[in-house]
Amino acid sequence: MASPMRNLLASPTRYLQCFRLFLTHSTEHQCMREFIERQLPDVIASIGNKKSTINILSVGGGAGEIDLLILLKVQARYPGVTINNAVIEPSADQISKYKEHVAETSNLENVKFTWHEETSYEYESRMNAEKKSEKWDFIHMIQMLYYVKDVSATIQYFHSLLEAQAKLLIILVSGNSGWATLWKKHGSSFPLDDLCSYISSAEITRMLDSAGLKYQLYELSSQMDITSCFIEGNEDGELLLDFLTETCEFSKTAPPELKRQVIEELRKPECSEKRDGKVLFNNNLSVMVIEP
Repeated sequence: MASPMRNLLASPTRYLQCFRLFLTHSTEHQCMREFIERQLPDVIASIGNKKSTINILSVGGGAGEIDLLILLKVQARYPGVTINNAVIEPSADQISKYKEHVAETSNLENVKFTWHEETSYEYESRMNAEKKSEKWDFIHMIQMLYYVKDVSATIQYFHSLLEAQAKLLIILVSGNSGWATLWKKHGSSFPLDDLCSYISSAEITRMLDSAGLKYQLYELSSQMDITSCFIEGNEDGELLLDFLTETCEFSKTAPPELKRQVIEELRKPECSEKRDGKVLFNNNLSVMVIEP
């Protein structure tokens, strides 16, 4: 009998609902902000040398909150320089939110935005079909490599678009995160349907090493409050379980034994720590900055 479990991405509305809840329950954006504040200035220190225009490509830009923080840092490093910021994002809803965020942000007069409502693979195919090969001074792929079919080929394609002084920045869950532990153990039981792959920085650094690419690695500490996941029938808990397992309505559709095992796994110290009566999931991230 076919399993009633469906991949979360098969329901874009529920996916976004889960994702937004995840952002409110985790320090995901806070730890990225800290990285942008402290480390990003060094990363972008040479991308715009002697240039009157800086070209930035955001692959999977989402609703743009993190993109705009990056742009403000690039502006601060290269005052008065024109910035072309192109965004690849398949969700019309996210692009619409991105445009709202741009409208609410001041001091973006020298930034020109273009949005491409497509996946990274569709972008690559279109560029190849049009025989275009635009070069970029900075490319970033933040939390999006789970959703591409061929991760290594995707990294190599975008890496090939870097200018001489450019950088490719990738952010992904860390190989020592609760995500990596949960996926290693139970990933094969979740409904992937070719829509996503359970990949962490551990796999990416192996790919970069075997391709002989030079990169720097930064580890970001992050947590997610998953206390509600242990309250039967709690709506927030059910949405967070969906997000953790990439499964639409996991609580209702997963076999009882799988659900029991996942809940048990989430309590273990390899995945979470208990603090002040809360269960905090290890949401650590890795940042990889790759040279041309």
